[in-house]
Amino acid sequence: MHPLLSLIERKLETLPVPVQLQLPDGTVAGPSSARLRFVLRDRRVLGHLARGEIGWFAHDYVEGRVEIEGSMRDLMGVAAGLLPADPVDARRRGWLVETLRRLRSLARHAPGRDARQIAFHYDLSDDFYGLWLDPRRVYSCAYFREPDLSLAQAQEAKLDHICRKLRLGAGERFLDVGAGWGGLLLWAAQHYGVQATGITLSRNQHAYVQQQVQALGLAGQVSVALCDYRELKVARPFDKIASVGMFEHVGRARLDDYFATLRGLLRPGGLVLNHGITAAGVHNAELGGGMGRFIETYIFPGGELTHISHVLAAVTTGGLETLDAENLRPHYARTLWAWSDALEARLAQAAAILGAGQGERALRAYRLYLAGCAMAFEQGWVALHQVLASSLAPGRSDELDAPADRDYPWNRGYMYG
Repeated sequence: MHPLLSLIERKLETLPVPVQLQLPDGTVAGPSSARLRFVLRDRRVLGHLARGEIGWFAHDYVEGRVEIEGSMRDLMGVAAGLLPADPVDARRRGWLVETLRRLRSLARHAPGRDARQIAFHYDLSDDFYGLWLDPRRVYSCAYFREPDLSLAQAQEAKLDHICRKLRLGAGERFLDVGAGWGGLLLWAAQHYGVQATGITLSRNQHAYVQQQVQALGLAGQVSVALCDYRELKVARPFDKIASVGMFEHVGRARLDDYFATLRGLLRPGGLVLNHGITAAGVHNAELGGGMGRFIETYIFPGGELTHISHVLAAVTTGGLETLDAENLRPHYARTLWAWSDALEARLAQAAAILGAGQGERALRAYRLYLAGCAMAFEQGWVALHQVLASSLAPGRSDELDAPADRDYPWNRGYMYG
């Protein structure tokens, strides 16, 4: 018997879902009635299970060293139970470690490298994403304004929630940084009458949005450019700016400059809404247990999360005043489970779209990524914040055309009305 097997068997007995293991030599451990079964092709997988390194176990699955039989929901219940410690528990690092981390972050987010990292994820396959996203292909946290909303309805509610927070008005110049498949751009143009501009680094998304603009007859009202946010030049500043699911790709070391760039694109008194994933821990650079490394390797190369306290500091350093911050963490857990369930229901179609070889590895990775992220948001290991800010801070502006406080909405009713 493998020396780790008895240790793992004792650990499996404590889990909320029964698990059966089959070792490479055919040895079986665990009940035959188990809903979840791991078939090991490589004995190294035992070490990852024994140490609770669920991110490395995910690596094993993608690389074919273990097969998983059972539902993703059962698997995530087991994964959370295997972890030996809180994956967001991390202590403040010394100045040298922080300096090296900052230099690494700067190097990882040069414009050309960012473009390659975005292409790795978002240009995988439009048809693949279309299998499990809503019809508008909104690839960010939905807003379940009422508990019985479908995913498609919740995504429309999210788009409207953003537009209301920004107080969009007809004829205003609106910029969407990281426009994705155009859901927010098109919604803002059609429902609020704005002149909408979007930018993206994804060639697939850029082409898709252009097609949608033409199909909907919005060519004179909506435009999209294949452009890095640092390279966008405009003759007139925008009235309102949104950045949804994009700043996670900016890099923590560049957040001050990122918000300063948005401030430079905004008219005096204009509003910006940043919607993005935030870290739950103040000091952790990534989730423990190998989970952060898994996401970096297979899903979002170059992605970095920052605690909301550091985000708000960067907003201020960038010259913006924070007006409102809202945590939608439970909404993202529900969104991700909806995506995961939709993909699980269409695995054969997904496999046909992505193909064998690298496509099979990508499908395995996405199965674990969607379900794993749903679990992470449920557990509070990560969060999702919408931060509304203005380019005008009281007592710090000399722009004579800045709006007076009488224009300020004195309660949040306008966001929900």
